[in-house]
Amino acid sequence: MSIKKTTNYDESKIKTLSSLEHIRLRTGMYIGRLGDGSNVDDGIYILLKEVVDNSIDEYIMGFGNRIIVKCEKNTIKVRDYGRGIPLGKVIECVSVINTGAKYNDEVFQFSVGLNGVGTKAVNALSGRFRVVAFRDGKYSEAIFERGVLISNRKGKKEDEKDGTFMEFTPDEKIFGEYTFNDEYIEQRMWIYACLNSGLSLVFNKKKFISKNGLFDFLSAEIGDSNTLYEVGFSKNKRIEFAFTHTNNYGETYFSFVNGQFTSDGGTHQSAFREGLLKGVNDFFQKNYSGIDVREGVAGAIAVKLQNPVFESQTKNKLGNTEVRSWIIQDVKSAVVDFLHKNSTAAKNLEDKIINSEKLRKELNAVKKEAKEAAKKIALKIPKLKDCKYHLWDKNGENSTLFITEGASASGSMVSSRDVYTQAIFSLRGKPQNVFGKKRADIYRNEELYNMMMALGIENDIENLRYGRIVIATDADFDGFHIRNLLLTYFLNYFEELVIAGRIHILETPLFRVRNKKITKYCYNIKERDAALKEISSPEVTRFKGLGEISPKEFGQFIGKNMRLVGVDIKAVKDIQDIMQFYMGKNTPERREYIMENLV
Repeated sequence: MSIKKTTNYDESKIKTLSSLEHIRLRTGMYIGRLGDGSNVDDGIYILLKEVVDNSIDEYIMGFGNRIIVKCEKNTIKVRDYGRGIPLGKVIECVSVINTGAKYNDEVFQFSVGLNGVGTKAVNALSGRFRVVAFRDGKYSEAIFERGVLISNRKGKKEDEKDGTFMEFTPDEKIFGEYTFNDEYIEQRMWIYACLNSGLSLVFNKKKFISKNGLFDFLSAEIGDSNTLYEVGFSKNKRIEFAFTHTNNYGETYFSFVNGQFTSDGGTHQSAFREGLLKGVNDFFQKNYSGIDVREGVAGAIAVKLQNPVFESQTKNKLGNTEVRSWIIQDVKSAVVDFLHKNSTAAKNLEDKIINSEKLRKELNAVKKEAKEAAKKIALKIPKLKDCKYHLWDKNGENSTLFITEGASASGSMVSSRDVYTQAIFSLRGKPQNVFGKKRADIYRNEELYNMMMALGIENDIENLRYGRIVIATDADFDGFHIRNLLLTYFLNYFEELVIAGRIHILETPLFRVRNKKITKYCYNIKERDAALKEISSPEVTRFKGLGEISPKEFGQFIGKNMRLVGVDIKAVKDIQDIMQFYMGKNTPERREYIMENLV
């Protein structure tokens, strides 16, 4: 019998971290993922957001209608023309946790930023952070390095208008090598402009302004050519929303709370859906099904709340239940009013609902046949190795379904996965190209049907079983083709999963460089060449497919250091054109494109 040796657990092992140390040690609690700037959700963009959010809050409260943002060599500069931080509290407001005016409802009624945390996190995670507040011809400046005050000064600056200037460079010790993507920042500026009509934002001399708020946003996202009727729009002090219908499958929503994009929706989004249904039925004096009314709907909703309650630190989902009744009523009234004033829109919408109802009944017959066939195959979903915890369980956001090609790849993953949070669905080969096909075609294809049932999204994505859907294919031509076919499947039938940021691509190493002492796994040629210089007498292995990586090796590539590339889209209106080009029957144009860009 052996007794496991344990470290003494006494008073000396209890450690108290300062707020600065805690932010730097537990960055995920404050900004989510780190990343290198290649994903729109990477931490460096959260830092930018926290600083700009403070300037937005000033505008919301009626002070300053212009914000200037610059990005120069990974240094961000933000200047607003609000009230400016009170000069005697500049240092505390950017360095002492739980210090700020956002606890005071008289000063900030609808705060966007993290109460008392936002700029402190930016300061703590920046190699260099500078803040200057301007008030009544005077200024107060403070400069920090990694959250530690280096210098501060006060003086007169009579030629400067009131407001706040912040400048920061994310710390490479925390983030490693990173680069800001201007396109991501421009998209964020455009969203800010649409959520705050009348506010002017300038990023690197490019101006963003919206006169019509979410009407402009939804029109740009969906595109005029893709809508069945003009966008409906309504706005009051606490809620703003826009809606229309398209010929796409499913439902598409963009929801915001106090300027925060809630990618997983929440009570405001579900109340919006219910209000839309009630408004339509009230206008037509019918009892249409919610499935038929909302098929193809596209909507954007933004609410302002004094005390929003989010289900996580990253604010992806709103939890306030008390907002449901008034949102439903406001949306219902506005929808009825819009349809009364727009007879053409009402006619097109009713035609859409009747057609959806007809297609649903046809689909139900196909569903019945498919389910009978599925029962004969097996009670369980074939090719699915499920996990214990799912999206609705505690910490369910980490639940992941890997979609793999072939038995060899899935074999390595099954042996090395975390059985609690990682499930695997194995494809037999290349799935069917479903571009342009109807929803009923899912039920006529056993593999696509089983994949839909494994995900739990047959009726809507509310019952999605996994927090992440990861496409894990070989890094060769066949693997890339399978990726395209799977992305076409999701974009054609379940585009809301893509919009919500649920779809990812797994990156696995292309090379292994090792000798008897050191082993390095390299994801590209640049990493391989660096490893060859570092390791003496190396042996180099080129992995042709996932099946070549042993289960013992594979575990580390789907563990805590797993590399994922998120799948996102610029605008919903682009989806059909992109799929038409890559997956449609346009062989001559595609061949010409390939030949022109072939390296």
